[in-house]
Amino acid sequence: MNAAAAVLACEAQAASARRIAKACGFAFVPSKVAAFADGEIRVRIEDDVDGRDLYLVQPTSPPVNERLVALLLLADAARGAGAARLTAVMPYFGYSRQDQRKQPGEARSAQLAARMLECAGVDRAVVLEPHSQALENAFRIPFTQVEADEAALGLVRKWRLRDLTVVSPDAGGLKRAQRYAAALGAPLAVVAKSRPHADATVALAPLGEVRGRQCLIVDDMASTGGTIAGAAQALAAAGAAAVHAFFVHAVMAPGAFERIKKAGVRLIGSTDSVPRAGKAPRGLEIVSADALLSRAVRSLSRT
Repeated sequence: MNAAAAVLACEAQAASARRIAKACGFAFVPSKVAAFADGEIRVRIEDDVDGRDLYLVQPTSPPVNERLVALLLLADAARGAGAARLTAVMPYFGYSRQDQRKQPGEARSAQLAARMLECAGVDRAVVLEPHSQALENAFRIPFTQVEADEAALGLVRKWRLRDLTVVSPDAGGLKRAQRYAAALGAPLAVVAKSRPHADATVALAPLGEVRGRQCLIVDDMASTGGTIAGAAQALAAAGAAAVHAFFVHAVMAPGAFERIKKAGVRLIGSTDSVPRAGKAPRGLEIVSADALLSRAVRSLSRT
């Protein structure tokens, strides 16, 4: 299907879609996303996609609902226009945090979002580092998870940090931190939570070699910034020489970056998986995930 392959640009990631198309040697198909007076989303594909192996590039990042619906509508439009196969390429997948019912009355939104994509005609999904490693189980269609390690490690090596310890801010991110630590030849630490008794405040305590060392916190996302800020404060209290951070997705709710900086984090990096309306905050270094996604798209186009 390689000769007929094309990349469809959704409005949120059009520049990235163009770069992915160029890297893969595929045609680029633009689209228009607008809204009716009542707020309903309206889409239109602006080129012929009949018989094409089509890759729809769109993160479902904030505004999550609008971008998810735009992706669904474009998938339906592409299928209606005769696309032979549809692959949703999502640099960021919203709703992946809710992949299980932790208590009665909760929805499993990851599963529902996955079913919606399937119903819209999507045949395969590509996601850059979802929040939950179990997200693959939410999909009944083929699912490819892309790790951001290559892009992240390139930036960290540029920082030239000596006496480095790689830190997971919680137990859930330990596998990612282990990969980074192994690649950088650095020791590993984790910030553990402890509650001495039922009414006590949760205390954060680093487990590992952090005193007098440059500590790099690695996480999948910064949303409110609370997890990274709390880990940074715990590392400083434990004697870390300096604290830095890399997170894959800069979701960044209002005040998040300021919270992280206030906690004493010095060097901060992320990928471009979450589009920004303006420039990134000063002090946030952005690296591109296009090469990683292009490689996944090229590989899938051969199957």
